[in-house]
Amino acid sequence: MKFNAKDLALLARRPSGYFDKEGKLKICRVVGDEKLIEPRERWCRLKGNLLFLMKNKSSEVSEVVILERCWVVEFRSKTDVSIVLKFQSGEPDLYLEAASKPDCESWAVALGEANSEGLQNKIQQLRRLIMEIKEERSSDEARQFLPSSQVDSLGEPQFTSIQRIANEPKLEFSLACKDLVAATRDRKLNTFIQVSVVHPAEHILTRYSSTEIVEGTRDPLFLTGVTFPPEYPIYEETKIKLTVYDVKDKSQDTVRTSVLPDHKEPRADVGRSFLGCTTFRVGDLVKSKEQQLTLTLRTSDGGKTVGTIEVNLVKMGELEDGETDHITTDAQDQKCALVRECTATEGISGKDNLPSLNAVLKNPICKLYRFPTSDNKWMRIREQMAETTLSFHVPKELINLHIKEDMRRNQELKDLGELAPHWDNMRKSVIAHCDQMLSMYQDTLAELGKHTGSSFKSSCSKGEKTLEFIPINLHLQRMHVHSPRLKDALYDVITVGAPAAHFQGFKNGGLRKLLSKFEAERRNTGYQCIYYSPENTAKAKEVLSNINHLQPLISSHADLLLNSASQHSPDSLKNSLKMLSEKTELFVHAFKDQLVRSALLALYTARPGCVLKKPAVPRNSAEEGGDVQHQDHPSHIKRQDSIPHHSEYDEEEWDRVWANVGKSLNCVIAMVDRLLEKDNVSNSKEGEKDPSAADCKVLHAGGDWYEQLYPLVITLKDCMGEVVTRAKQSMAFVLLQELACGLPQCLMLTLRRDIVFSQALAGLVCGFIIKLHTGLHDQGFLQQLHTVGLLVQYEGLLSTYSEEAGMLEDMAVGISDLQKVMFKVIEAKSEDFLPIITGRREHYVIEVQLPAKMFELLPQEIKEGKLLRMYPVLFNVGINEQQTLAERFGDTTLQENINQENLELLKEYYKLFTEKMPPDCLPHFQEQNDLKGLLENLHQNIQAKKRKNVEIMWLAATICRKLNGVRFTCCKSAKDRTSMSVTLEQCSILRDEHQLHKDFFIRALDCMRRGQIVHDAESGFSPKGGGGSPPTVPVAARSKYLRKAPTQQQEVCNDHKLVVSIFPSLTTAFISEPGFRAQKNFLQV
Repeated sequence: MKFNAKDLALLARRPSGYFDKEGKLKICRVVGDEKLIEPRERWCRLKGNLLFLMKNKSSEVSEVVILERCWVVEFRSKTDVSIVLKFQSGEPDLYLEAASKPDCESWAVALGEANSEGLQNKIQQLRRLIMEIKEERSSDEARQFLPSSQVDSLGEPQFTSIQRIANEPKLEFSLACKDLVAATRDRKLNTFIQVSVVHPAEHILTRYSSTEIVEGTRDPLFLTGVTFPPEYPIYEETKIKLTVYDVKDKSQDTVRTSVLPDHKEPRADVGRSFLGCTTFRVGDLVKSKEQQLTLTLRTSDGGKTVGTIEVNLVKMGELEDGETDHITTDAQDQKCALVRECTATEGISGKDNLPSLNAVLKNPICKLYRFPTSDNKWMRIREQMAETTLSFHVPKELINLHIKEDMRRNQELKDLGELAPHWDNMRKSVIAHCDQMLSMYQDTLAELGKHTGSSFKSSCSKGEKTLEFIPINLHLQRMHVHSPRLKDALYDVITVGAPAAHFQGFKNGGLRKLLSKFEAERRNTGYQCIYYSPENTAKAKEVLSNINHLQPLISSHADLLLNSASQHSPDSLKNSLKMLSEKTELFVHAFKDQLVRSALLALYTARPGCVLKKPAVPRNSAEEGGDVQHQDHPSHIKRQDSIPHHSEYDEEEWDRVWANVGKSLNCVIAMVDRLLEKDNVSNSKEGEKDPSAADCKVLHAGGDWYEQLYPLVITLKDCMGEVVTRAKQSMAFVLLQELACGLPQCLMLTLRRDIVFSQALAGLVCGFIIKLHTGLHDQGFLQQLHTVGLLVQYEGLLSTYSEEAGMLEDMAVGISDLQKVMFKVIEAKSEDFLPIITGRREHYVIEVQLPAKMFELLPQEIKEGKLLRMYPVLFNVGINEQQTLAERFGDTTLQENINQENLELLKEYYKLFTEKMPPDCLPHFQEQNDLKGLLENLHQNIQAKKRKNVEIMWLAATICRKLNGVRFTCCKSAKDRTSMSVTLEQCSILRDEHQLHKDFFIRALDCMRRGQIVHDAESGFSPKGGGGSPPTVPVAARSKYLRKAPTQQQEVCNDHKLVVSIFPSLTTAFISEPGFRAQKNFLQV
């Protein structure tokens, strides 16, 4: 072979990092079994297929060996540290002796891969792959040369679908390897499998998922399976590539394959090495008789076999064959014989609820696991995380209601009429500020209307003003458990970032502190305005709401009464009168309040040139809005304008005005009774004499009825209109005082409260709809829903230090405000199943729409429109290092007060539950614990005031599940702390409720935390800051952040840019220590 000696010498002197491998070896030539000379130490450098031999590292190259048409002979004895290079040309063999056995083995691998024959095998393998792709593409390329008519007849590429059940994953399978070959004979492998997909239409290799790492065995059984969601584009023609890697140092590995570009293989220097790979068609697995494939793993050049891999098709809930498959491994944590045997299961959710549920959930991501039970059976767990369209739908509906409510309020302020200069200037200032706030709400709604892309708000967007009404990372976290001898079970947790006004910041605290401070300042406003307590302002808003609701109803029923009279229909007349009476009585009682009377007097004093019979000034007091002493008044005065101007004001005039409505109604009732009585008498007499004369009498009487009722109905409407005008103006004057006493803080606090409430409400609506769909066939739950109400338990993980204390204050107020929310279930009249929101700030009604078939399953009380109450409770325990600072150097009173207050609310719900519900309504498989005992235990733990007492969280969560409640888990951004809590809770449920094998608890926890996808990870960590996911490959795009394993030395908490130390020894506490104490040890810093 010709070569340039100078170029080779220059190449040999390149820096060390340039070479594939270098080091000291003893080298000599060998003929047969005899060494020509004693081995001499040489510095060897390997680059490509060139082996440079040098006397030392700094000397000139003395010999170059070209690795062509040669092979490596490795001696397999434990003591031998030498290898021999044999050449086909017949030249003497090259003997190489290393300093140690590992060094010898690594040189053998490097020289074998550098051989030109090995490189040629790789090239041939790549050529075969290219030819396969070209053959598959040939049919598509040929279409370009066909006439258009033939192309149309061919249509789109036809792929065979494998969808089996609607809304169920398209494909699920489990993996196991056998007889893996390590590069070193004595090395125990730590392996995982990377799963990639080759789409038949695009021919692009896409990384999809990976299994957990199984340590110390050549026959790994992977507990993490592979699942493809319903909308994933996978067909029988799709190819799946399985690549097996050996992880050299698990403690430094975080399964970083998911963040590599799709065309890049992980480098060996990041703690892992490539073992082998294989590919199979999905159709081969689906159509296989045993629904199992055994594939051969080969090296990248396709020449060497390194083991086999078993792919088993999984069908959740289907009965498997009677044969059992005992799997025993030599790994320490796999020494349990596992029996693959499942029982038949009842369907958890039918097909009828899919349209309405799909309208709420979006882009589900699934994970599949198989864990052994204590009796050596398999249980299967499907974990699903889904976005919800309610993240944007609910805030937009809510902002729209705010805009309408504020526009009505502004108009009512303008309709107050003429005011004295001081009050008029105050009104102008209030309206100007309210108009600015209204414009801001309108701009926010317009910006949200332009939003496209993902249906959730990522953590990196929590500070954006246009998205401040949107909850952070709102997702459904569902665990579906199919275990032997037990019914299938669903466990749902809603994960969401703490409802808080992040854009406004927490420099001055959160809502809890700000509202208290604002109320104290309002009491000292002096002469500028009149102080009304929060209860009175809330009452004023309620009165205005009743007016707007009842007035049109009364007018409508009055018109129906006249219509019945004109038609001379006695039955219709009675029904119309009954409805009119009920609504009018509600209307009259709505104004029987001292607040209205005192507000009318206050408004009159604000008129220019007002004159009182006896001077009276509303007291600046919290008692009934400044009531005044009563005095004698004339018994009768002439009818005046709605609010008297420049004349004496009679304080009893209001009593007469609203009482006139009741008197007018009594006149209408008396007239109807008289007409019906006369009609009965005349009909009985005239009918006996002459039927035709009776018919004429009916026609004449119809006219008489209408003529006699009409003036009374008009009087009723006039009286009602006078009451409405006065009441509206007086209540608007109360709201004017509320706004004027605290401008602009009042409006800013209202905005902050609206923001926090919007985030909390979106989560609540999502949780209610999911719970309703899940419990649709549970009659006990439905009875509890309309009899008692729904318990909604929030688990907070915020610290009471720095900004997170302000977030906790916001969150506490926002969750408390959810008590104002009522739910109503209605039958959907169209294909739009999104909920409808009505009401005002102090009272909202959420109308949840169900398809007709689902609606028929509901109890009669719910179908008739009974409002369903919510009972939200919040328990918070800070668990991060900031909470350590708060406990040692700060204050934890806020957390203690919140937990104590919500414990009382939980006790009230439990008391109501026990009074109204029979005991058999509790889930039968959870009756081993006494609820009363759990509540007492929770009370003791809250009173104990221990540091980071996570027993509070576990007790509250257990009580919530036993009371058929909805579970929420929240931290700052619903990422790190939330994910750690959710996975720990899921594994605890598997252990306590489904007999998870005790030796597999930590491994199950490790699987879920390594394989659990946090949905907002890409947007939270990617510099692009997108947050969206490709429509065809949602999993690959969103699997860039994986939950960390408990054995990992450090957990990077990206939401607060601090490092939390996690001690691996604490993971053993789950087995060695019983109950909640062990779980507490893990979460403590």
